[in-house]
Amino acid sequence: MTNFPIPDVDRVSAIIREVAESEILPYFRDLANAGIREKTGPADLVTLADEAGERALTPRLLDLLPGSTVVGEEAVSEDKSLLDRVHGDAPVWIIDPIDGTLNFANGRPLFAVIIALACRGETLAGWIYDPCDGRIATAVKGQGAYLNGKRVTVAPAVPLTEMTGALSTRFCAEDLGRQLDERGRSLGPRVCLSSAAQEYLRLLDGRAHFSMYHRLMPWDHAAGVLLHAEAGGYSALFDGSPYRPTVLNGGVMLTPDRASWEAMHRHLFG
Repeated sequence: MTNFPIPDVDRVSAIIREVAESEILPYFRDLANAGIREKTGPADLVTLADEAGERALTPRLLDLLPGSTVVGEEAVSEDKSLLDRVHGDAPVWIIDPIDGTLNFANGRPLFAVIIALACRGETLAGWIYDPCDGRIATAVKGQGAYLNGKRVTVAPAVPLTEMTGALSTRFCAEDLGRQLDERGRSLGPRVCLSSAAQEYLRLLDGRAHFSMYHRLMPWDHAAGVLLHAEAGGYSALFDGSPYRPTVLNGGVMLTPDRASWEAMHRHLFG
């Protein structure tokens, strides 16, 4: 249990929308002004929109919850010690100002803003906002998941051969990547959108059955895993233990229910 009130979901949603409108969308498809540069390589980019969005979100979220802290993707890229805040006793806002920066930089409308609120290693609330089509997914732990204000549930379980979703082999060991690629061919259609946020939205609106990810940075997955769980889905780390935003290594798999998770785990890893 928390000893602080969760800020109003709609107020946080409004802040996210306002920041996206003023600080992110003006740079979209304006490469001359977007200030794109590489962080760790050509597939890991940052733009002025990422930085401006995080700068604008940070003080406004802190004002909503006195005593809270922030872990932002762009701030952590400059000071990795900030990640330690996810383990602390203070509530922490986890910010990904643009998930899918590679898509954003290439003019593809497949990106989103992700916000999570966590405390003591537990995700308490999450938001995913697509600035291009206006969809916003919200959840507070124990209160269900909502898409544009309507409660949602994940797609029903289907046989493995019919399960469609995102099976990322990025960031995993080469041998495991080959195994997953080979065994994944017997699943249903695989979709890779280069944006975890967009793939989580597909789980929430029933267009996908599963997602799998390696290297678990909290700004990519804390909100999405909570949203999926609140929509009735089942997820776990590859070793079967629960996901927490403090876990950075290994991988997580999300499916409609536990039986589907166990069947897919046997198929891919057994």
